[in-house]
Amino acid sequence: MSGSTYTRPAVLLHWLQAIIVVWLFWLGWTMTDLPKGAERSAAYALHKSLGLLSLLLVVVRLAWRSTHRPPAGAAGWEGWLARASQHALYFLLLAAPLAGYLASAFTPYAISFFGVELPRISAPDAASNAVGKQLHVALVWACAALIGLHLLGALKIASRRDGAWKGMLPARLFSK
Repeated sequence: MSGSTYTRPAVLLHWLQAIIVVWLFWLGWTMTDLPKGAERSAAYALHKSLGLLSLLLVVVRLAWRSTHRPPAGAAGWEGWLARASQHALYFLLLAAPLAGYLASAFTPYAISFFGVELPRISAPDAASNAVGKQLHVALVWACAALIGLHLLGALKIASRRDGAWKGMLPARLFSK
């Protein structure tokens, strides 16, 4: 599909992903300061479940996008930068949760997806866990930086006042 605006499923998937990613950033930032105990364990479990959900969601988004082309973007260097940053964001939205999952796989703790325990893929290994954590954190910070760039691009599009920015607004989900 090629049109002048994004499809409703694309808009819905985009905003679901955005909500989950913001929630993941917040949880990741706050959960490490919690004292050891039930509250911290619950925060980590929720973070891991949301991370896996985010991973599944980006796979769905990529599948949708493979059959539904987005509207034409800017030309020239701005278009190149937009496409490059979108590809990098998709990569990071895949790589960050995968790195988090792999880091978690090397701990003695079970990984569950909203209460459903997943099969263990590795024995606990502190060195591999440390590498996975470092990679996860680096990928998350890179993702945060690219999201900042994405938001700046959205503001630039909105500043043109041609209405193009309205094609991705969540309110579009409820309009005719």
